[in-house]
Amino acid sequence: MRKRATIRQVAEATGLSTAAVSYALRGVHVSEETRLRVQQAAAELGYEADPIARALASGRTGMVGVLCGSLESLWQQSLAVGIGRTLLAHDRYARILDAADDPERELLLAQQLGDQRMDGLIVQPLDPSARLWAELTESLPVVSIGDPLVGGRSAGEVLFDNKLGVSLALGHLHALGHRRVTVLTPTRPTTPDRAAEVHVAAEASRLGLDVAVITSPHALTDATQVAREVLRGPDPPTALFALADSIAYGAYAAARTLGLEIPGNVSVAGYDAHPMSSLLTPPLTTFDWDIDGIIQQSVRLVVAAIDGKTPRRRRIIHSPRLREGASTGPPPPRRPS
Repeated sequence: MRKRATIRQVAEATGLSTAAVSYALRGVHVSEETRLRVQQAAAELGYEADPIARALASGRTGMVGVLCGSLESLWQQSLAVGIGRTLLAHDRYARILDAADDPERELLLAQQLGDQRMDGLIVQPLDPSARLWAELTESLPVVSIGDPLVGGRSAGEVLFDNKLGVSLALGHLHALGHRRVTVLTPTRPTTPDRAAEVHVAAEASRLGLDVAVITSPHALTDATQVAREVLRGPDPPTALFALADSIAYGAYAAARTLGLEIPGNVSVAGYDAHPMSSLLTPPLTTFDWDIDGIIQQSVRLVVAAIDGKTPRRRRIIHSPRLREGASTGPPPPRRPS
């Protein structure tokens, strides 16, 4: 086995001190000419920086935790992939973990990421009001996506204007003539009230809608079963509003097994504009939250915090844009009693 080249050998090959070589490899305190000369010598010698030694010397691991609420959500999968690739472009590596829609598991994983000396954490919190966040944000740069962390001072927030999103969705269904709507949410009853669910109740009251909120997992099989039970009820809703496109896919599957047409018998709306949603038959009515912007902004905020920089804006709010598909239409005429 070939012996690993050392930084001293790179220094001897370039005629520089080991400190100067270390600076050059990190791209600081040296000229561009010196940086390129050192990099060329390191490549020729096969030198690779020892990540453990580098972490001990700098106090940093180069790792950023990415804690997802549920990787069964296709939108969150896209988010995690995008964050991982963008962090890599900043010479950081993502450690992606799945809370599986379980708030207690989320807090356990968040604590573990803190104990494993991550340089920072990006989280889409299931329980934004958990007391752990206040403790964690004192010792670790944390950027939250979706909802703000209550009680903790995060390094940055990339938030969703859920009030506007819910208003647009329920307003769209109301304008089409729907009055009985079921909202399918991944939030568990044991989780403290989340912004989207709170806005559902307020907006339903304002519009005079009869709205039921039902918990549904992201997984297709489970989401299908929940939607089947809703649609087979004695007085089924005329529209389903899913707070994730992954859950809306279960509504499509349930309607198909029950012989119901979308939107002829039941309208279906999603919430996060996954690319697959436009390929459904009919294409899904959903909302675009600018996922690319969310990825870039969350990474920029966490990297700035790790580097000790103060960003121009710590809080960024994303507003949704309605992407009207053919999955929503007027409700079917009521049968005479």
